[in-house]
Amino acid sequence: MGRRLPPFAAVCAFEATARHISVKHAADELCLTPSAVSHQIRILEEYLDTRLFERSGNRLALTLTGEAYAGKLTQLLDSFRDETQAACGRAPILRVLSTPGFAARWLVPRLPRFEFARDIRLRVSNGAPSLDFATNDADVVIQWADRPTPGLLVEPLMASARYPVIAPTLKARAQVQRPEDLLGQTLFYDETDDGWAEWFGLAGVEGIALPAGPTYPNCELSTTMVEQGQGVSLAYDAVVRGTLASGRLVRLFDEVTVPMTIYSVASQDARADEPRVAAFRQWLRAEAGTEAVLPARYRQAAE
Repeated sequence: MGRRLPPFAAVCAFEATARHISVKHAADELCLTPSAVSHQIRILEEYLDTRLFERSGNRLALTLTGEAYAGKLTQLLDSFRDETQAACGRAPILRVLSTPGFAARWLVPRLPRFEFARDIRLRVSNGAPSLDFATNDADVVIQWADRPTPGLLVEPLMASARYPVIAPTLKARAQVQRPEDLLGQTLFYDETDDGWAEWFGLAGVEGIALPAGPTYPNCELSTTMVEQGQGVSLAYDAVVRGTLASGRLVRLFDEVTVPMTIYSVASQDARADEPRVAAFRQWLRAEAGTEAVLPARYRQAAE
């Protein structure tokens, strides 16, 4: 007996609508009209004899059956796409999403050492990279911190201490001989996990009022301003080593903050063992030099 499969057009229409939770966005993606997409979804619901969406006016929500079915279909269609590319003689693309700072200062300079670097499609996010793999068009996400997320395999990638950095041009004209001298300079602050108070305490500078200074949403912006000679930032060692080696930044003082996890690598739990995803994750860990100290991989089942 042959396989009894639902109409492929109906499957594609449902999967795209489920990813976007929008008939209109699915129609744009598939180059169809919204009415054609809705028609295909009705065909699939009739074929399965079950409702896949709850509809209330213009609002759309997946039923429990629809949510479970959509998750499986997305994985199958992604695999189908990759196998089709391979059959055509094209290597499948590995899609990686990260922050601009991580991409520019850490990942891109190292990518040529990766065996299938030409098959990497790198995208960057101005904010925190989305972990919604149904919509982020990514196979791997490199994110800030390492919060466990249901349905995902999240592994800490690197930990780092922090220390002050300054541009050579500013250092040449500034009188910064002791940690206290930094209080006379423009200090840049991070919105997330700012560590100046901790660093001054470790440097033995107690009971001070930190000077006012610009606050940036991420360390990449503050580091870029330091490179332009505008002030001093508390940089993450793991991120700025290359910039220090190039001479664009200079480290100040020996004191460092307590190391903290700054980046992790995430992928869908169900796809973490796929060869290209697993190879890229292993390469990232090796490049970060943290394989010996990384905790065992952990999972959190969907709640």
